[in-house]
Amino acid sequence: AKVSIVGTGMQTAPGYASRMFRTLADEGINIELITTAEIRITCIVNEKQVAEAVRALHRAFDLEKVA
Repeated sequence: AKVSIVGTGMQTAPGYASRMFRTLADEGINIELITTAEIRITCIVNEKQVAEAVRALHRAFDLEKVA
């Protein structure tokens, strides 16, 4: 399953990839594949862990309150 972070701020601010990878690793979620574009980082994770991955990334990037 794909999980992505997307944003124009990634073009100018370092650290987004490392925060994403560390967050998933800390949750015990294995990254099977990584792809990148100018404003997007996508990881392929096990389908059984996708909901957990999304919740963890929302917490890591302070997106829990976004509607």
